[in-house]
Amino acid sequence: MLRNFLNKVKPHFEEGGKLHAFQSVFDGMETFLFVPNTTARTGVSIHDSIDSKRIMSVVVLALLPALFFGMYNIGYQNYQAAGVDASFFEMFGYGLLVMLPKIIVSYGVGLGIEFIVAQWKKEEIQEGYLVTGLLIPMIVPVGCPLWMLALAVAFSVIFAKEIYGGTGMNIFNPALIARAFLFFAYPTSMSGDKVWVASESFFGLGNNLTVDAMTKATPLGEAAAGIASKTEFTDLVVGLIPGSIGETSVIAIAIGAAILLLTRIASWKTMSMVFLGGALAGFLFNVIGLENNAVAEMPWWNHLAAGGFCFGAVFMATDPVTSCRTEQGKYIYGFIIGALAITIRVLNPGYPEGMMLAILFMNMFAPAIDYCFVQSNINKRLRRMKTNA
Repeated sequence: MLRNFLNKVKPHFEEGGKLHAFQSVFDGMETFLFVPNTTARTGVSIHDSIDSKRIMSVVVLALLPALFFGMYNIGYQNYQAAGVDASFFEMFGYGLLVMLPKIIVSYGVGLGIEFIVAQWKKEEIQEGYLVTGLLIPMIVPVGCPLWMLALAVAFSVIFAKEIYGGTGMNIFNPALIARAFLFFAYPTSMSGDKVWVASESFFGLGNNLTVDAMTKATPLGEAAAGIASKTEFTDLVVGLIPGSIGETSVIAIAIGAAILLLTRIASWKTMSMVFLGGALAGFLFNVIGLENNAVAEMPWWNHLAAGGFCFGAVFMATDPVTSCRTEQGKYIYGFIIGALAITIRVLNPGYPEGMMLAILFMNMFAPAIDYCFVQSNINKRLRRMKTNA
């Protein structure tokens, strides 16, 4: 029935139709719902059972465990801060109503810009924002205002994606660019103790919460301030702690990682090397020791579970567009990200969360790493040809 309906209205969106101005919008919706039946007519093509939209859909599916847990954690943190008892559904419902506006703003602003650009360039709507639109609300604090989120999304889509030519052409991860924009443009809304607790009331949910004056620091924030954190490793794994919306629960992120690895959407080489690099750097700082540096004293396993390390390793470092594409390069790329993230945490107390900067920094060098390995293979083959000639 849906296919017949689309076939019926499709002529209105084609050349000469009265809704031709919205052809890109229709094409985007049609190809999202149904696999396109068009194929390349010239050149050499690789045929596969999955296209870009299906890849993005799998990543969105992998993000859902962390998203749902983040919704529950929003309610849990707020009710706990106010000292009010609540049921699971009250906590989850509160978090759901906090997150929905953020997701709507993210997709509304981002896809709106994508639709305009696609129509202007007379191209199909690119599907990369299906993932970015969900990632951005999940990596910001719960207290991030909607207008601020809208600005970050617009900046990211325009200056980190469209200006390079759209999906597949961008150098930097758009979601991390949005977070970097917020961090440097509005630092007080991205750090400190007050940004992790919301104070809205929704349809009777949270009417008894008075959390405006309450603060809750993240484990990394406590360590950066020289305070010995009381957060146990098990707390970090479960994730019922203050932090960015989708980044707190290692268990939920691990479920997403399993989905990405089983479907071969993400590279196990990149992902595993991020954890190896982070573990080694954390261990070395434990051994060396730094005076009056609580972050350096954190056990290496706490480093891997704290902050956005796991989320970045699973969903950001493995981005197929901005990461290394050569198999050997993935090892180096992932290892440096993990080691650099922990190094930034330890050596810069003012910025204890180093994963964002580490990934963006390595985004710049991913093409150079790939080039070195590709050129090395070319040189080996040239030498082999000369030897056999």
